[in-house]
Amino acid sequence: MPTPTKGARLGGSPSHQRLILANLATALFEHGRITTTEAKARRLRPYAEQLITKAKTDTVANRRQVVKVIRDKSVLHTLFTEIGPAMATRPGGYTRITKIGPRKGDNAPMAVIEIVEGKEFSATTESTSAAPAAEPTVNDADDAAEVETDVVAGAPADEAETEPATSEEVEASAEAVEEASADAEPENAADDKA
Repeated sequence: MPTPTKGARLGGSPSHQRLILANLATALFEHGRITTTEAKARRLRPYAEQLITKAKTDTVANRRQVVKVIRDKSVLHTLFTEIGPAMATRPGGYTRITKIGPRKGDNAPMAVIEIVEGKEFSATTESTSAAPAAEPTVNDADDAAEVETDVVAGAPADEAETEPATSEEVEASAEAVEEASADAEPENAADDKA
């Protein structure tokens, strides 16, 4: 049987404290980091770390124990599919508390509690938050160059196989176009003089 907490509890009664910790843990797993008072963060840390430890091994028994606390099914899914496997190699220390100074209204000491990011967990959060990569742009010199394509003999024009040009081929064809234009200018100038 767990020993009762000595002193004042969060919220006043034991049942209210359990609800507060469950809501804080749900918010922590949903967002990855939350800002709260230092007292709540210190109470939440071991509570959340026990839940993450259970989420490292996805069994029916562990899911049933965690669902007693985390009622939101999407957060439960995130905990067992992303956070738990990302922390599989860590023996503990899944959360970090950082003090941020007093709250403006009542001067309560505030802290940020966050999940220490593992390799897989950080990759999933970055990929979901990052914008899609922009397409590479084409230079004006590339537009001026024309790339010759080979047409398969006997095939209709729509089904012709073409190979994409590499940047070296495009640069070489651009240089050839420039040389051809440079060669054409002196001939025209010689014709004008004659």
